[in-house]
Parts: sequence; C-alpha cells; structure tokens
Amino acid sequence: MSIRNFTPNALTSLNLAFGCFAIVEIFEGRLENVIYYTLLSGVVDFFDGFSARMLKSTSNIGKDLDSLADMVSFGVVPALVMYQLLQISAPDTPWKYTAILIAVMSGLRLAKFNNDERQSDRFYGLPTPANAFLIISLAYLATEGIWIDIVSNWMALVGITLTTSFLLVADIPMLAFKFSQYGWKGNEAKYSFLLLSLVMGIVFQLVAVPLIIVMYIVGSVIAHLMSPKA
Repeated sequence: MSIRNFTPNALTSLNLAFGCFAIVEIFEGRLENVIYYTLLSGVVDFFDGFSARMLKSTSNIGKDLDSLADMVSFGVVPALVMYQLLQISAPDTPWKYTAILIAVMSGLRLAKFNNDERQSDRFYGLPTPANAFLIISLAYLATEGIWIDIVSNWMALVGITLTTSFLLVADIPMLAFKFSQYGWKGNEAKYSFLLLSLVMGIVFQLVAVPLIIVMYIVGSVIAHLMSPKA
C-alpha cells in the first residue's frame, strides 16, 4: 500500500480506535471523558476525507472503512451515552431503550450517505458527527453541573432522542463543509458559520458545543423551509 492510500485509511482507523476508547470510558462510568475521544474522532474524521481528496486517493475500501468507523464513534457511542443518561433519570421505565434508535438511525443515515449522489456538496439529514457531539456534550455538561435540569429530565432526553433520530434520516438539506475552492465567494455560509462557531467556542468553551449544533440544525431547517420549491 502506498503512502498516498495509507494516510487517509490510517486516520480513519484512528477514528475507530478513539470510538472504542470512548466506549471503554462509558463502560467504566466516566461519561465526562467521552467528549474528548469524540472530539479526537471528529478531528481525524475531517482530516481523513480532506487528505483523501488532497492526495486523490479515494477508494471503495476507504469509503466503507469510514462508514464503519463513523458507525462506532458517532452512532454507537452517543446511543450508549443516551442509554446511560436515561438509565440514571428513568431506571425503572422502558424509555431508556429508545436510545437504541440513535444507533439504528445512524446506521441508516450512513448507508444512505454512501448511496446518495446528491450528497457530494451538501448533506441530506443530520450528519452523525453533529448528532454525536450534541448528545455527548450534554452528558459532559451534566457532569460539570451545567444544564443538569435538562439532562436529569427523562422526558427531555426522550424528546432529544426521537427528534435527532428523525433528523438523521430526514430528507432535509444540511450545510456540508466540503470545499471545491477556498475563496469567499460561494462559501459565504460556510465561513460565516465557522467564524460564528469559533467566537462562541472562545466565549462559552465546551458549553458552546450543543449551542453550535442546535444553531446548525435550526439554520439548515429554516433555510430548507424558506427555499423556493420546484
């Protein structure tokens, strides 16, 4: 295997490894650490696709490996985190099993992505990393005593689970950060969103993560509803 093919696949494998480490942290009861491994998964997930495009080394194996890694890091991990949160807030009810929907819909989302030619320049449905960051960041903030009222309310958690599971497979166009060229023209929305997210991150730190994801979802849905229909 050439270096050109090895680099993106190595990064994708790191994504999978970080997802496995996150699962270990969940099993060990350290939910506050899961977000760090998920952030690492997100970073290498971005750069594996970036490096594949830059090195012109895209392949079917790399595409399949990427989906498998994403299924673990951004599908199974948030489902297990949500299960743990529901187990704490509603231990004697069957509602905790709704968390499984996150993994199931993430798998369907990734399968659709691999076979939907429309998703070359934008996403259709909530990307699995965005959904994972939303759920895992809420768990982290709860361990820090922030927004504890939301995370300890099982009805709110079930609502988040059902809503995000629907959005994962909804036929709603979402902003994708894929650049065919890096100039301002044609990338205004992407750069504006990234700049605003950076400012929010500096000001609010990790509290900004769920706020940024909600802003991404709401902005994409509003843009879809306001766009002219053919």
